[in-house]
Amino acid sequence: MSPATIKGIRALLLENVNAAAVESFRAAGIDVEHHTKALPEAELREKLQTAHIVGIRSKTQLTASLIADAPNLIAIGCFCIGTNQVDLEAASAAGIAVFNSPFSNSRSVAELVIAEIITLSRQLGDRNREMHQGVWNKVSAQCYEIRGKTLGIVGYGHIGTQLSVLAEAMGMHVIFYDVLQLMPLGAARPTASLNDLLSRADVVTLHVPETPETRSLIGKDQLEKMRPGAFLINASRGTVVDIDALAVALRSGALGGAAVDVYPKEPRSNGPGFESALRDCPNTILTPHIGGSTEEAQSAIGIEVSSALLRFISRGSSLGAVNVPEVDLRANGKRIIRVLHMHNNVPGVLGRINEILSSFNVEKQICESRGALAYLMLDLSLDAGEAQGKTDDEVAGSLRQELAKVPETIKTRILS
Repeated sequence: MSPATIKGIRALLLENVNAAAVESFRAAGIDVEHHTKALPEAELREKLQTAHIVGIRSKTQLTASLIADAPNLIAIGCFCIGTNQVDLEAASAAGIAVFNSPFSNSRSVAELVIAEIITLSRQLGDRNREMHQGVWNKVSAQCYEIRGKTLGIVGYGHIGTQLSVLAEAMGMHVIFYDVLQLMPLGAARPTASLNDLLSRADVVTLHVPETPETRSLIGKDQLEKMRPGAFLINASRGTVVDIDALAVALRSGALGGAAVDVYPKEPRSNGPGFESALRDCPNTILTPHIGGSTEEAQSAIGIEVSSALLRFISRGSSLGAVNVPEVDLRANGKRIIRVLHMHNNVPGVLGRINEILSSFNVEKQICESRGALAYLMLDLSLDAGEAQGKTDDEVAGSLRQELAKVPETIKTRILS
């Protein structure tokens, strides 16, 4: 599609989305409004009135109400791994594609976990705090090398597999548990159950998404199944661990330590005010959701998500979207217009659309469905049939009017 496709497109980027994304959008001719923080709901609602793209990280909550009040919104970019901050069902119903970055910060999180394993094994957090308080406490009791210890990874996805390779290279034995049957890397071995992993691992690290099944995945019963003196690391989602139960296990000495990067409720902005039952627990590392917060990861995320959004805006490609059917067609270089039509997935819709297009020469066509939503992409030649002698705008305007008459239509875009 031509650069004219993105003329007039406005992007609203929040929470200090990386400059790589800002530069990418502006280079493509998109009008960018960039904020370093999340916006209050009332202000966000107002700005969504005119935005075609919105880019967020983890703090902004795009609810069904906000999505319903965004009449021009075409796509949402989550510049992070998770998408639980977006009402995906509401976005799908409105024909709004949601993109994220499932891979780009995997290495950063894996490296943080390796650092935390060593820090917990040597009680570096406690020794550091004591030294800052003027206390010299040179001890070796309950301080260990990580070589030869068993690391249990819960969730053997992109982060879990990278962590597996790094840990094995440092001499650790790796076991993992995942709900899917996955190919182990190196000498890693799967366990039959979560409880089996908990009972065998010296260090348990969590890398699972937030779902109804993973809420309170690690509670009092699971903590009691862990080996005495074992460490627990959570760099996944705050709802996965029962924080109060973990605090009890740490203070009683049942666990040897923990590292937590995510919390059930997180502050909306930097500054004082963080509260947690884990504060002042022994050998406990608390970090403010910085697992993926490296310059390298944020730059890669900015490039990955902005590229996906630009492909969707400029040519309709939904490859990588988490909530709409994945559709793509390669443009053939002829004088064409591309019709993008999201509609309710019910019988008869394509028949009515094909009737509307019967006087055009259709070069290519593809339609995919995902649950109740279907996405049709097709290219019409402007050198033959009904389009002959008409301008691109005339053809596009006529098609919009006709397609709007199809009652199942959710969103129509026509690119030229």
